[in-house]
Amino acid sequence: MTLNGKRGLVFGIANQDSIAYGCARAFRREGADLAITYLNAKAEPYVRPLAEKLDATIIEPLDLRIPGQIEAVFDRVRTEWGRLDFLVHSVAFSPKEDLLGRLVDSSFAGFSLAMDISCHSFVRMARLAEPLMDRGGSLVTMSYLGAERVIPAYGMMGPVKAALEACTRYMAAELGGKGIRVNAISPGPIKTRAASGVKNFETTLDYARQQTPLKHMADIDDVGNLAAFLVGDGARAITGEVCYVDGGYNILGA
Repeated sequence: MTLNGKRGLVFGIANQDSIAYGCARAFRREGADLAITYLNAKAEPYVRPLAEKLDATIIEPLDLRIPGQIEAVFDRVRTEWGRLDFLVHSVAFSPKEDLLGRLVDSSFAGFSLAMDISCHSFVRMARLAEPLMDRGGSLVTMSYLGAERVIPAYGMMGPVKAALEACTRYMAAELGGKGIRVNAISPGPIKTRAASGVKNFETTLDYARQQTPLKHMADIDDVGNLAAFLVGDGARAITGEVCYVDGGYNILGA
């Protein structure tokens, strides 16, 4: 199975420990050409060397809070490539004060921002990708078990990820007629920079590692291998799914 000749856009690389980087590395290993984004000038020194190591054809800034930047990324893809075969949305954000508190205490502004960056941005990406996927394609996002089960300290992001999974199903139904598949990957706890903002994350990680049937958790390369399968032709009949890669942790009771 190969991704030779396919072109993909990867959102969400922050550093070498990012889930998105694990995905990009797997895509490149299988022969795909990549476009990669970085958040801002502060993040660029961490991301650009990784993108260059992967021979990324396109490297662009993307702060989803800045109007026009996401359109600029897709405009460059359209100009240089003319088409797009797949994209990975590995982006999530919540104001720290809302993330660390109770859901019932979350602010309107914080909840709205988390929903916009973590969920609706995937919808916006799908809308921009659709005309570039006239021969079909694959859209993949990243979720978490907290979307369907109460995970201590995950708080407001649980409902946000639940909305993201619902959007995945609805977009799969809407875009399926054009041969565009939409799936979510739900990894277990992985030690990334984003995860470090979750209260008591190390405790959650240790507990999951002890309880999971395989006795080890997935890493970013495990997620990347699954993503490479989902964007490839071998997964051409798979859409609207939430695919777990967590050592089996999700099959256990609460």
